[in-house]
Amino acid sequence: MGGVVRLTRKRIAAFQKLIYDYYCTHARILPWRTTTDPYYVLVSEIMLQQTQVPRVMTKYTKFIEAFPDFRTLDAAPLRDVLNVWQGLGYNRRALALKKVARIVVSQFNGHLPQDVETLMTFPGIGKATASAICAFAFGTPTVFVETNIRTVFIHCFFRNGDNVKDAEILPLVEATLDKETPREWYYALMDYGVMLKKEHGNLDRRSAHYKKQAPFEGSDRQIRGAILRLLTTKPLISEAQIVRELGAAPQRVRKNLDDLRQEGFIKRKGKKLEIA
Repeated sequence: MGGVVRLTRKRIAAFQKLIYDYYCTHARILPWRTTTDPYYVLVSEIMLQQTQVPRVMTKYTKFIEAFPDFRTLDAAPLRDVLNVWQGLGYNRRALALKKVARIVVSQFNGHLPQDVETLMTFPGIGKATASAICAFAFGTPTVFVETNIRTVFIHCFFRNGDNVKDAEILPLVEATLDKETPREWYYALMDYGVMLKKEHGNLDRRSAHYKKQAPFEGSDRQIRGAILRLLTTKPLISEAQIVRELGAAPQRVRKNLDDLRQEGFIKRKGKKLEIA
């Protein structure tokens, strides 16, 4: 447990000054920070889920160029979307983005809703992502925690704490939030967190929510990605062909094909398979 943290106005002011002083001279230049377009913000936030900034940097601009708005993304074949997404991993996020575009176009006339509660009903969007979108796209003083923000608060307020819960951090995030400029404040927090990780290692290990990522090599996630990558380049191939191409155990390929079909990634056409 982290223990009770008491904040005074003086301590809050000192904390904000620490964060902003660093940010003034070390702000990261990232393409999604140059816009408040809700679509661009949404794409960046979905891409940044479980993926480090350098990898997102290589894909974000290409994705925006290929699918510049909700209507374009909604109208695009899933195969094209997955093809541009290749290299980011966690392909469920690409499918979720496609589903979100369908909802926004069909139910909201192409405009992303501006409230957290509505966004949380969309595929692939939890409370933290919804809150981040509202802060960065609409300037709403929402309260949320992500990995770099968590790092800052563990370092600054739980120096000797272990197993620190987000429920302990969130009240501190709310109390120290710059409600006048939440967008810049959260960017500043994140950049300070990146610096802390470089200097002190992964402080998230002291979080109660820390989970070591399972190895990618040989995982079902690797097989799923290989199947989708194959089907974006070779549409309409049989299960036997997929097994041969991947060199994986037939039963594992079959299981992952069934999962992908149930999730809406692929479909059968006769005895062959293709992207849905």
